[in-house]
Order: sequence, then structure tokens, then C-alpha cells
Amino acid sequence: MMGRFQFPRREPLQMKAFSFALALLVVPTLALAQNASRFDSGAKVFRLDGGASSYAFGVNGRGELQQLYWGGRLDANDKFPQARPKPGWASFDTSYNNTPQEYAGWGAGLFVEPALKVTFADGNRDLVLHYESHTSTANGFDVVLKDIARPIFVTLHYAMDAESGILGRSATIENRGANSVTVEQAAAAAWALPAGQYTLNYLTGRWAGEWTLNQEEVRHGARVIESRRGSTGHQSNPWFAIQEGPSNENHGSVWFGALAWSGSWRITVEKDQLDAVRVTGGYNPFDFGYVLKAGEKLETPVFYGGYSREGLGGASRILHAYEIAHILPRTAATANQTAPKPRPVIYNSWEATEFRVNEAGQMALAEKAAALGIDRFVMDDGWFGQRKDDHAGLGDWYVNKEKFPNGLKPLIDKVHTLGMDFGLWVEPEMVNPDSDLFRAHPDWVLHFPGRPETEQRNQLVLNLARTDVRDYILGFLDKLVSENDIAFLKWDYNRNWSEPGWDQLPAAEQKKVYVSFTDNLYWILSELRKKHPKLEIESCSGGGGRVDLGILRYTDEVWPSDNTDPFDRLTQQDGFTYAYTPQVMMAWVTDSPHDLEHQIRVTSIPYRMLSSMQGSLGIGADIAKWTPEDAATAKRLIAAYHQVQPTIVQGALYRLISPRDGSEFSATQTVRADKGQSVVFAFIHSTQEGRGFPTLKLQGLDPAAEYSLSWIEGKAQPGTPTVASGAWWMNHGIDFSDSFRGDFQAMAFRLDKK
Repeated sequence: MMGRFQFPRREPLQMKAFSFALALLVVPTLALAQNASRFDSGAKVFRLDGGASSYAFGVNGRGELQQLYWGGRLDANDKFPQARPKPGWASFDTSYNNTPQEYAGWGAGLFVEPALKVTFADGNRDLVLHYESHTSTANGFDVVLKDIARPIFVTLHYAMDAESGILGRSATIENRGANSVTVEQAAAAAWALPAGQYTLNYLTGRWAGEWTLNQEEVRHGARVIESRRGSTGHQSNPWFAIQEGPSNENHGSVWFGALAWSGSWRITVEKDQLDAVRVTGGYNPFDFGYVLKAGEKLETPVFYGGYSREGLGGASRILHAYEIAHILPRTAATANQTAPKPRPVIYNSWEATEFRVNEAGQMALAEKAAALGIDRFVMDDGWFGQRKDDHAGLGDWYVNKEKFPNGLKPLIDKVHTLGMDFGLWVEPEMVNPDSDLFRAHPDWVLHFPGRPETEQRNQLVLNLARTDVRDYILGFLDKLVSENDIAFLKWDYNRNWSEPGWDQLPAAEQKKVYVSFTDNLYWILSELRKKHPKLEIESCSGGGGRVDLGILRYTDEVWPSDNTDPFDRLTQQDGFTYAYTPQVMMAWVTDSPHDLEHQIRVTSIPYRMLSSMQGSLGIGADIAKWTPEDAATAKRLIAAYHQVQPTIVQGALYRLISPRDGSEFSATQTVRADKGQSVVFAFIHSTQEGRGFPTLKLQGLDPAAEYSLSWIEGKAQPGTPTVASGAWWMNHGIDFSDSFRGDFQAMAFRLDKK
């Protein structure tokens, strides 16, 4: 195939009978849960309907592809007239700038954010894209645009999901000319909203402080959300939600989107001089230049967009259901299921041993983990090469014979006899300068010849864009998994890029490293899973440094943060769930006091357990030091978690009380798809001045059904019924003002339909 390597991926939106996802979504009637894509040849209008939303665009009189509508579902008989360009506003703001194009080239005096910017071989940089043709696909359209004079073709891919109404959009840019063209900026898609007052929601953070939800008025000018780091980044995440008017959890129109790309990215939210809003997202144009030779193509990532009329909560529930049904990979065991299985409860040995791993010590920890009811034992860093600390060994992926004289098999066999499967930590994209690999291949790292190589965490980044590096990584991972019964890899990535050079290529082509690196990462993950269809993988990057819908096509779970403090995690997990399902959110119980860069906080085992039980539960503490009472409490709560885990991680999530903005309280509720079960978690930071926990009114239940109340942790206030209708639990609510008080307290209960 000519052009850049096209990594294997499933279609963005496949037509499947996802009854699970359908049941989760808030869709007024089953009739709405049908995909419909139509082209009105007379008006030259394309329309896509799915879930409770509609999307329409058309060819205007100038030949441009113009957005017409994105919002709540329209009646099937509603029709659009032909698109009409927006009028200009004096000579300074032309019609070309004011018209919301689906994919605008930089040319003809465009001053708003372009979707595509190129430089031709002769130095010309003017690009004006007009409609050329289209074809219908199973779920939407492929629409071809062409420059008005030169052979640059752009195929826009539209695929609407029937259940959720989420629209997947991407672009394929093709050079059909005889000379090379340099792509300097390429978006996956551009979205538009009409003039109005909007609130922007987006996620930012830092290491150990990820997933802060920011809410601000969309003002004139551009708000840029981006990563220039070579990967997704802790500092911001490629997700947005725009709400009409003030932000609200439960009510109001929300337009939201997520970019499926794990490399450098940028999303620009732009309010123009006439108050219209555009959202453009794709590759980050900083230091970007992708040379398309004659006949070559560049395929952008997918930019997903959706609409909710039930506030931010409704938007996240739609997105969670879509991720579970369409994004997350399937193993051999779940290939024909409507949803991947909930994640095993894991034990990770890092806090107990750090780099001091050995066969006897890991076996002893495995025995204690099994006694708690753990499903999966994971050995972390330190098992390979000359790895005694983080100064050496990365890149040398052979078992350290001093620590494991008989290889990994005795430990793995022991773990299996205890009823658990086995997982292992790896960091394939990195190398220590003190390693056999670096001494043999110093040119394999990202670098600029003759310039210093910046080390971070005593390591350098291997250049996955090189095919020899790509093949080496796949080769050692395949060998490791083939020779050992490994069910799971914790795939870490502990620094950002520096010196992103690729001197194998001509100077003009070296900036394609930003695309080729990530493409090859996806290729390695895809090939590894093909060779080992039972293997499961976690994406970890010092916490939330690489979490996005691109990496989640190939990994089963993610590590949201290195900060495992249970109180801090309430806010982080709250932010995380605006964009990502709790199914993929690994949440560990670790030791107390919690010492993160000298932040000390003491909390109880129940508080720590319940904080983590809101996601996919793991234990990362030094359980060898736990008291018998601590172990018994953890064992009891792990057993309770196993009973309700599918509801917690695959049910509809309602954020009842937010922990943000210094809140003394927080609460979450999940409801199973058939409304047969609900699980509620509640937390107190501190009660003050005699005030107890507020009355908790639940959501999402069947009002006519009766539900029985049972406690996972905590107790009811006198007078609380043990059985009541869904209407009672939602309208009357549960009063805890006298029974739930104190500092760092937690409780959890379940409701089961009778």
C-alpha cells in the first residue's frame, strides 16, 4: 500500500445488535435506536440519524460542504433546503469565513482554524476544497472533496451509531499529483454550533493530579487544548463537552467529542466574531510536517461527537455505553459477547517490594493475595535485565537469573495453583543508556545527531517510527508471552518526548515521526493481540499520561493516576468518568498513611476500599504488613464487590454529589441496564457544625418496581425502609443526617429489584 502505514483497526462504528448498550442509553423510543443515513439529491443535503440525535450537512451554491444541523433527533419527514453560505460582515469578515464548512482548507482568505493546510512543491499554499462526489456506506457516507485546481483529494468518512447517535468522523488526504505535497496541519473533523451562549467543559491536570474538570464560558477567540509531548499527556485530555447556557449535570443540551489519538494532538474551540462556535481537532500542527509523495495518502484519527439533552450526566452515560460496545477490544473469550468482561480484581506487588523482587518474596505475596479473593497477581518492575533501580536494564527484556534462577515458570505455576492468573509489568518503548540494547543500538532512540540526548527518569525514548525498533519490540513481547503463561501486561510509558529526530529519513520528511510512532505503537499492540488472543493489556503512563479512545481500541484498562490517595481519587475519578467508562478505570487500595511527595493522610481500610470500588478494583498495598482485621475487612469487601461489579463498571453512572470545589460530601450511583440492581457509594470529607450527610435522592430506577436495600458498608438510619418503590428511593430519598458523620467516612449499599 502506498502512503503511510495503515494500522489495523475495526470500523469506527459497526452495525451490531448491542442490546446492552441500547438498554443503557436514554432513548425515548426504540424507533429512535435505528441508524438512518439519507442523501437528498435535489437539495444536495446529507442527513444522519442515530439514537436521539441528528446531523446534517450539504453542498452549498459555491460547492463547499457546509454543516446545517447537529442536535436532537428530527422527525423523519423533516427536510432541509439546500445549504446557503452565511453572508459576509463587511470586507473584513467574508462569507467564506462565516460559513461553517465541514472541512475547510487554508485558502481564499480563511482566517478561522482550518481543517487542512498544505504547501505544494512550488511554494503555493492556497487550498480550496469543493464537493466532488460521495458514496453511501453501511452507517453513513464517504464524501470526496477536491481542491479547485490541484489534484489534492480529501475523503471525509462519516459513520453514525444507531444506538447512541455518536458520529465518528475522519479524513483521508490523498495526493494524486506528480509532485510531493507537505501537509502542515490536518484535522480529523471540524464541528460547528450556531451563535449562542455556551459553557466549555474540558479536562486538565499534571502528574498525580489528573482529571480536573474545567468549566468556563466560551468566549470570543480560541481556547486551545493540546499535547505537544508525543503522547496524550497528563496536562490535558482530548475530550470536550459544550453545554448550552450554564453547566448542569442533569439537564440541558450538551455537545461532546473525543479524539481517538495517542500522539501529539490539538483541539481548538473557537468563537468567531458573529458568535458561532467551531471545534476543530486532530494532529497537533506544532512541529508537524507530513510529506505526501505522488500517490500517497494520510489517514487521520477518528474524532467522535455526540449530543445529549440530559446534561453532562447524560453525555457521559452515552459515551460510556458506546465505549463498552464499540471501542474496547475483545479477547478470545469475549469475542461474541455484547460487552467485554469486567476486569479481574488484581494485586500488584510494587508497593510491597519495589525493585526488590525475587521468587520467594513474590510467592509469599501471592499466597496472601489469594487469601483475600484476588483474581490476578501482577509482578511489577525489577524482574528483568540488570534492573536493581531505575538507572539500568530498560530494553534488556530477559529474566534476571539472580532473582529468578529458574525463570518465571515456578512463580507462575504457584500463582495458578492459588487460583489466580499472572500478569507482568513492561515498559517496551523506553531504554536506559545503561543497557545492552542501548550500547548495541544507540541510534534507536529519538535524537538529533550532534545534540545532547535529554534523559528523564534515567531513560530515553525508543523511536518506534523505525521498522527495526517496531519489530524488535513486537519480537521480545511475543517471545515473553509465548514462553510464559502470561495473561496480562501492565504496559508502562514513563516520560515524554525530547529531541524528536528521525535521521533515517530526508530532512523534509522527518516530522512524520509524530504520526508513524503512534501508528507503529498501535500496530504492535494489534499484532501482539492477534498472536495471543487471550492476552489483556493495561495502558499506563505514570498515571493518566496516555488515556484516549485511540489506545483503548487495543488495551483493556488504563491507569488513571499514580496518586492512589483515596480522598484525592474521589475528585480524579469524578473527572475521569466524564470522558471514560469506570470499566477501564483501575483503582488501587494502597497503604496508609498515603505519602505522595510528602502529603500524609491516614484513612481506614473501608474508606480506601470503597473509594476504589467505584472503578475496577485493585490492591497495591504491602499486604504482608496488614493486620488480620485489615485482611478480613478487605476480603469481605472484595467478595461484596464481585457480586455487584458488573453494575458498577457497566451500569449507567449518576454523579449524585460532586466531590469538586471543596465539597464536604460526594456520592455516585450506578444502575444496571435492566434497572434490576443499583449500587450507591457515599463519602464524607468532614462534617462541620453538627451537620450530617444530606438526604440522598437516587436516579435511574424503575419507579413502579420495589427494591430491597442491603448494606455493603455502613448502616441505615432508624426508620429507613428495607423495601420501597423506585419512586420512593428517587423522590423521598434516604436520610443519613444522624447515622453518617465524621472525617473520611464512607458507606455503600445496593438496591435489588424484588
